[in-house]
Amino acid sequence: MKTIILGVTGSIAAYKAADIVSGLVKRDCDVHVTMTKNGASFITPLTMQGLSHNRVFVGTLQEDDPKEIIHVSLPQRSDALLIAPATANIIGKITAGIADDMLTSMVLSAHGIPKLIAPAMNTRMYENAAVQHNLQTLKQRGWLIIEPKISRLACGYEGKGALADVGTIIEAVVAQWGKII
Repeated sequence: MKTIILGVTGSIAAYKAADIVSGLVKRDCDVHVTMTKNGASFITPLTMQGLSHNRVFVGTLQEDDPKEIIHVSLPQRSDALLIAPATANIIGKITAGIADDMLTSMVLSAHGIPKLIAPAMNTRMYENAAVQHNLQTLKQRGWLIIEPKISRLACGYEGKGALADVGTIIEAVVAQWGKII
């Protein structure tokens, strides 16, 4: 069984995280969901808990067990870290090394495991030079970028920025182990 950290951020595409969790669980993965506060505004932690069968961490550093520092220990025992959907905000914070919540703290603690990120945002935001620079920087640091697709977006625009298909995201995770999950 592979252990996966799934970060969910504040995008309209956050509802698709439920399908990502379900798909990974069906592939015999132990999925641990960490949500930003904005991510939890789009889909409830209770939904993620019910699908993953694990406690969900939201926003702040929830360190309930004094014997375990979860933002360090969970990444150490995980096989991959996936952020889907990833907003321009989280991409910028990760690139800058900011650790101001549970998800970004886990990212900084995740060493020696595959890190995947699936952007989802308005086309104009996605094409912004700062976002593109941040994605290039993450790629240079070893992150796998799961490219967004061209689609009609929540704002009504048609363009690149929609979260990649759930199947594409799951297969990207599975590919990290030679499709032997």
